[in-house]
Amino acid sequence: MDDIRAFLSRKPLLFDGGMGTYYKAVPGADCEQANLTDPAGVRKVHAEYLAAGADAIKTNTFGLPRLAAGHVPGWEKLADAGWKLAAEAAAEAGAAVFADLGPAPDTEAVPAAQVYTAVAERFAALGAKNFLFETLSSDVGILEAVRAVKAQVPEAFVLVSFAVLPDGYTREGVYCKDLVRRMTESGCVDAVGLNCVSAPGAMRTLARGLAGGALPLSVMPNAGYPVVTRTQVRYQGKPEYFARELSGLAAEGAVRILGGCCGTTPAHIAALRAALDALPERKLSAEPAKLSTTEVKPVENEDAFLCKLNAGEKVIAIELDSPRNADLTGYLEGARKLQAAGADLLTIADCPIAQARMDSSLVACRVHRELGMCTLPHMTCRDRNLNATKALLLGLYADGVREVLAITGDPIPTAERDEVKNVYQFNSRKLAQYIVSLAGEDREMPTPMTVFGALNLNARNFDVELRRAGEKLENGMSGFLTQPVLSEQAVENLRRTRETLGSRAKILAGIMPVVSQRNAIFMENEINGIHVDEEIIQKFAGLDRTGGEELGLAISLEMARKALPYADGFYLMTPFNRVALMERLIAQLRTEVLQES
Repeated sequence: MDDIRAFLSRKPLLFDGGMGTYYKAVPGADCEQANLTDPAGVRKVHAEYLAAGADAIKTNTFGLPRLAAGHVPGWEKLADAGWKLAAEAAAEAGAAVFADLGPAPDTEAVPAAQVYTAVAERFAALGAKNFLFETLSSDVGILEAVRAVKAQVPEAFVLVSFAVLPDGYTREGVYCKDLVRRMTESGCVDAVGLNCVSAPGAMRTLARGLAGGALPLSVMPNAGYPVVTRTQVRYQGKPEYFARELSGLAAEGAVRILGGCCGTTPAHIAALRAALDALPERKLSAEPAKLSTTEVKPVENEDAFLCKLNAGEKVIAIELDSPRNADLTGYLEGARKLQAAGADLLTIADCPIAQARMDSSLVACRVHRELGMCTLPHMTCRDRNLNATKALLLGLYADGVREVLAITGDPIPTAERDEVKNVYQFNSRKLAQYIVSLAGEDREMPTPMTVFGALNLNARNFDVELRRAGEKLENGMSGFLTQPVLSEQAVENLRRTRETLGSRAKILAGIMPVVSQRNAIFMENEINGIHVDEEIIQKFAGLDRTGGEELGLAISLEMARKALPYADGFYLMTPFNRVALMERLIAQLRTEVLQES
């Protein structure tokens, strides 16, 4: 085939379908292994798709980035064999071949950019001119790899395709229009599109919303939605329906690159080929319209707490753990007392220490409705997938809650993991990005929610913690609630945080009264993220409850004074539901610390 760009100027480009679901791999074996163990079988699949009318085929190498990231021996041989089989089949049919790269995990040890680049450069060395990065949930590492490919193969054609749910978001919570915009603005990506996850009808709707951009748009949906049984996954979408939905997009001029993903077979591609051939030839205009990159202007969306915080006034937030049972009576009374004492915001932890309590978001809504108090529910990435998270956020917004604290969440203790499973679909940075992306034109929320994050002043490697804080801000967070300040090192780290992040981050310094020596020892040894100076621990020796509380108050006020120059307010943590103690602390903070400032 001639140059892909020239081809697209004349007519749509038709890809093949799903290799992984069509080729019958040996149970338990990666489909890519067949490049070495069953080359004839892989070659046969390529030939069937080409006979069905595909203009381009993908190498059988979707899983290579995952294998490369895991340092699986021999991934290079799989790449070489996969390229050879596809290139030979494509040459015989006069078709194009694309080096196919699926998603790569992104870790600090092995960044996604490093993996993508290594695999893509392997294909470039083999002679690849066309590259497909597909089924991506984010663009992390992609542009770095694309630029590396273009440096090695200047004439390369690179298509980047994202797996997007019918609501327009990837499984990592990134909005499709944002991804398309970033690919368009990069200046190095040649085409962008959607594949997998969605069925033809849903993808047609999504594609229409993305049409009109400066880059050619690609769609490669699944044959339908999967039917899962104990022994297999089946797709029931018929070839005729698949062809009708996709050819309609081509007829409208919305899409220039088409193909299939999971469940699509040569029959689906043949039906689409016939439908496309029946369309009149359509050329791209010399200057295609550009996809709007206008950023949504923020809308006033501040409650009393945010108004005060953003006006530069020192605020007081207080955490009160939700009940372990179904009775909220005492909790509401405690919240009412804290509000009357002068708390600006009530924060509610989300099952702290991975122990079940009443849902923080439901409690936040109840407090907001009944008391009119500003609330900040904590929202962990643990135990919720994307659907559950989105549903909860929409409910919070509808109930008037306008801010959340996004955290990864404590893992379930090891001994319980056999029976209780953890769900971690994303980390706190990705969660924050997702929350802020829900607001905007044609999106679910008319105005954005404000997202806070956690900052561990007691982290062993605080340089890493500080770097992550910067990343959290870049992903949409507005500020941080810190772990308790109970050491001189925590004060120093707070100073460094302010110095590094400056005014772009609102910081609430954590203050937690220690009430006994036993309490101090427990926090030091069993609570992740808390460090209590040994000097403080020893001060509580021999004190009764009253003496412990008085000393705890004194130390809290001392730490608050030290933290105040670097903080926008305080985040108070209530020990053992001792509301009366926190009423006194709030009063003394306002009269002895904040007024002095």
